[in-house]
Amino acid sequence: MKTVGASYSYRGLPFVLILLVTLANYHLYIGFALKPYMVLSIAVMLIGFGAFRFYRLQLFEGGMLLFYFLYVSTGIFAMYPASSIRIMIGIFIYITCYFVMKAILVNTTREVIHKSLAYAGILFNLGSLFLYFLGLKKVGFVLSGDRVYHYGLMLDSNYPRLIGLLQDPNFFVFYNTIFFAYFLTNAKSWVNKAGLLLTVTTNLLTFSRGGLLVMIFLLLVYLALNNPLRQLKTMLGLGVAFVISLYISVVYFKLDIIGVLQSRIEDFSQDGGSGRIELWERAWEYFADNPLTGLGAYNFADYNRLEFNDDLTVHNTFLDILADAGLIGIFGYLLFLGLLLFQLFQYRIYRHEPYLFLTFLGLVMQMGFLTVIINDMFFLYVAILSAYLFRYQESLRAASDEPYSVEREEEAV
Repeated sequence: MKTVGASYSYRGLPFVLILLVTLANYHLYIGFALKPYMVLSIAVMLIGFGAFRFYRLQLFEGGMLLFYFLYVSTGIFAMYPASSIRIMIGIFIYITCYFVMKAILVNTTREVIHKSLAYAGILFNLGSLFLYFLGLKKVGFVLSGDRVYHYGLMLDSNYPRLIGLLQDPNFFVFYNTIFFAYFLTNAKSWVNKAGLLLTVTTNLLTFSRGGLLVMIFLLLVYLALNNPLRQLKTMLGLGVAFVISLYISVVYFKLDIIGVLQSRIEDFSQDGGSGRIELWERAWEYFADNPLTGLGAYNFADYNRLEFNDDLTVHNTFLDILADAGLIGIFGYLLFLGLLLFQLFQYRIYRHEPYLFLTFLGLVMQMGFLTVIINDMFFLYVAILSAYLFRYQESLRAASDEPYSVEREEEAV
């Protein structure tokens, strides 16, 4: 396999990249959010500029670029063109960083990516737990307040929700999905068992209803893809992780985690999903008024501020795209996701790298409750998948003159 220079082949670079993506909240605002992994991407491009190369696109990457082109093109019809220009510049920056991420990951090995995910995931969750504990100490374990932030804690209607290294408990679960899926499907080593315990604990402490559903759903899918009887150790491990998480929550964080989760679920019928249903209705009405091109790229918040005096996002990626870019935009997005799912099945990723398959399902589920038109962790996931497929295709091409064997195909992945 060709490399793009020694600097790209450095074994620690994928770990640094993944860890910096989880630190996206710690950015410098210079007209846009300059995030740590973006600084790394710029440095990699400058240091290895002469050797930098773009790798051929996967089908889903072509769909991704088509979607973003269609999405920003609807800005021509926007009443707030400044917002459309902002998202266009943001998309350009994210896409540029994406290709650098892909170049870094293509020029490493499967084992290095696995170790990088494991250690970055453990540090991300440990750091988040530490900040959460600092937040609880800051308020003296008095759990009273609404939209009050202290370190890694957010008091939300008197619920002590973990935000860790991020700004939102629901986005915390979104970022943690790839780590949860990886530790779940690679739980043989003690390092990964510890990682699974940490991800279960932190996800539970976000008190995110959607996050709890995602973990249960991914577990059921994983069991369906494997013989449930052969996964008894994994199930026992999850049970132990859950019990230890409860113990940590009650003894060290002084939280009745089961009681709080029960209250959160009961509140759903009263709070309309934290106001999401009302936002979804507004988005649908905007789409119904402008079905072909929508309001224009990234214009929902402006309309929402003008008519309802708040600048909240839709909290649903699909409805957000419908409202902003109409049928043109949603066609491109569904095509992108459809091609990605197609290639996951085409190359049997659910068998070779099940965590990538589970992560995709988990991220798409959460898109129904979050707006993630551009998102650091989603781009990292796509880059990891693209790098796997590139190396797999290269190894199959190199072995095309040899007799076919299932063993060689699995070694390629």
